[in-house]
Amino acid sequence: MISLLISQRRTLMVWEVGMAALAWLLIPLVAGIGAGLWGGWAGRNRTGAGDGSELAGYARFREAMEKSHSGS
Repeated sequence: MISLLISQRRTLMVWEVGMAALAWLLIPLVAGIGAGLWGGWAGRNRTGAGDGSELAGYARFREAMEKSHSGS
């Protein structure tokens, strides 16, 4: 009876150690997948919007700043 309990305990300990190792291996795996997804999203081609409106706004800002300094 006691040997049966000891063998069950050893099996449980081996299973716990194996699951702990698996958990520690899953952490970098999930981080790597997340980094790959983020890298793909960050490096995507952004041709939809363009920079025309931003450049026009910056040109208007520069003109306004030049007008405020030209009167002094």
